[in-house]
Amino acid sequence: MNLRVGVYGGTFNPVHLGHLRAAEEVAEQLRLERVLFVPSGQPPHKPLDDDSDPLATADQRLAWVRDAIAGNPRFELSTLEVERDGPSYLVDTLEELGHRLAPARPVFLLGRDAFQEMGGWREPRRLLTLADFAVTTRPPTPGDAGQAPGGEAPLESLSDWLPEEVRQDVELSADGRTATHREAGTRIELVGIHALDISATALRARVRAGRSLRYLVPEVVRESIEKSGAYSAPPTQVR
Repeated sequence: MNLRVGVYGGTFNPVHLGHLRAAEEVAEQLRLERVLFVPSGQPPHKPLDDDSDPLATADQRLAWVRDAIAGNPRFELSTLEVERDGPSYLVDTLEELGHRLAPARPVFLLGRDAFQEMGGWREPRRLLTLADFAVTTRPPTPGDAGQAPGGEAPLESLSDWLPEEVRQDVELSADGRTATHREAGTRIELVGIHALDISATALRARVRAGRSLRYLVPEVVRESIEKSGAYSAPPTQVR
């Protein structure tokens, strides 16, 4: 049996229940041995000095993820990107983890919107040769517009979001739910999950507005965020 290890990257700014539930469902469905949470050190897409919507420190985000996953024996924290100097590029992370995890194969977890944007990431064609990709999406609901004949729920297809930059490198299955890289043999799989509608951006806005994060993040994380003041509104400057 070929072992596969999930790799869940992101800023986790902050980690929330939506992240945890997505990782749990993907791990169950794909029978992953474990899932590594890999908080980014310096995300290339987000300025570090944005006072209007701050990025919590790497130490804070690492601590929150560590506390959030502590009760799940299948979840682990990786400090790989935080320890690396410079921007956290996924292609570098997957290459390094491929060596560390061998002979297990890494499976990168991401939402379908992020997958659709992957063509703008560093070396997108090489990315697909370094790991399998699990693209999460909400499961179809019977009665949705465009449902299949016979009343069955409609099936989504990877072709709807496959970036043009990599489209010729993979072969889609007949149902469009999986794709295989023509040379590397790595796979892309659509994984339907019951996603929780929680946004880290919205959580930061709630904190700035003085609203509660209770039941949106693990309780230990909520307490730490409130004590740290990480996302509090910047003080008004007197002119």
